[in-house]
Amino acid sequence: MKVLKFGGTSVGSAARIKEVAKLICDGEQKIVVLSAMSGTTNSLVEIADYFYKNNASGALERINALEQKYEDVIEELYSKTSSKSDALELVKRHFDYLRTFSKAVFTIFEEKAILAQGELISTGMFQIYLEEQGESSVLLPALDYMRIDKNSEPDTAYIAENLAKQLEVNPGKTYYITQGYICRNFYGEIDNLQRGGSDYTASLVGAAIKADEIQIWTDIDGMHNNDPRFVEGTKPVPYLNFEEAAELAYFGAKILHPTCILPAKLNNIPVRLLNTMDSKAPGTLISSKSNKSGIEAVAAKDGITAIKIKSGRMLLAYGFLRKVFEIFESYQTPIDMVTTSEVGVSVTIDNTKNLKEIVDNLKKLGTVSVDENMVIICVVGDLQPENVGFQSKAVHALKDIPVRMISYGGSNYNVSFLINADDKKAALKALSASLFN
Repeated sequence: MKVLKFGGTSVGSAARIKEVAKLICDGEQKIVVLSAMSGTTNSLVEIADYFYKNNASGALERINALEQKYEDVIEELYSKTSSKSDALELVKRHFDYLRTFSKAVFTIFEEKAILAQGELISTGMFQIYLEEQGESSVLLPALDYMRIDKNSEPDTAYIAENLAKQLEVNPGKTYYITQGYICRNFYGEIDNLQRGGSDYTASLVGAAIKADEIQIWTDIDGMHNNDPRFVEGTKPVPYLNFEEAAELAYFGAKILHPTCILPAKLNNIPVRLLNTMDSKAPGTLISSKSNKSGIEAVAAKDGITAIKIKSGRMLLAYGFLRKVFEIFESYQTPIDMVTTSEVGVSVTIDNTKNLKEIVDNLKKLGTVSVDENMVIICVVGDLQPENVGFQSKAVHALKDIPVRMISYGGSNYNVSFLINADDKKAALKALSASLFN
């Protein structure tokens, strides 16, 4: 069985929903993971913000506008009166639920319940459409099997056990429809897998059922070798191994959520990235196989802050790096890049929520300088030491770009450069010209 995930753009209109239905209805049994319709989650975040600010009238106004959008889609999507009636009843039930929050104390728990409504509505409407088309299908509620533990990590044993129960209760169906993104937490409350979590859902579901393949359908034909928003003539990369794809996803390739890779990798399940706008395009296949063809792609991660700690005490002093890293750990701030010398260490972060407190603590260890508005350029491929020359090609391509840091050796698949954000476009173009043209 395959698992297919479709993002918000893929189900963003009545026409797109019909195209997705045509795409999946080939008679082969599969689980289909759907995101909320494009724009819905942003609207729900705005509605929750109004409730946080005790502006119930503002929230209700946005709720009414969003409900009208769905009613317009329903009018276009269904041809049978009974289907339209069922869909309108579904939508009304969810939006009436949203309106109840104007009469309650509003906390983070209520916000997460609000954010879950987008996926619940899109899957319900899609299921009604499949029924109208006479397809053998059933809805599998993600809230009945998808759970995170006390550390907000997926409870894989629980997921596998309860998803199996759901499939057993609904045997013989061809298409199983379920929600991406949403889940319950350890205490049974509605929660989520964070933004972009529909990819994660698909990977977790695929791992739970030992799927033959996980397909991530978006609006672009695979993972490109550079960012098409800044560089002309980019091309999809036909094959990547799990490590290469993980590096690209983490360092800026927006087509795939970084967390999606691990469950598939651990269970050796291929992940295929495909385009709903061009279903015949081959896309990108991610698997455990290594292509061994040198540099595959370039990605850029924005919003980076670099922190340098200089200390004469670091020379020959054990424990210095531990103290530095413990400060970041105490503020739950991940580090992207690390470089060291005899008298200092430089690190980068993309979460500046606790930057002031981190810097204050680091000053106890040495002299601290901070550079903001930076970008990490990540060059990914088979860069193992025996494959000589690829690293020098990347460095040479950036000969006219001021480079703040270089990181290589932590992985055999990545060399990273830290540059100013103003130089990002020039760097991406220079790397494409040198590496791919």
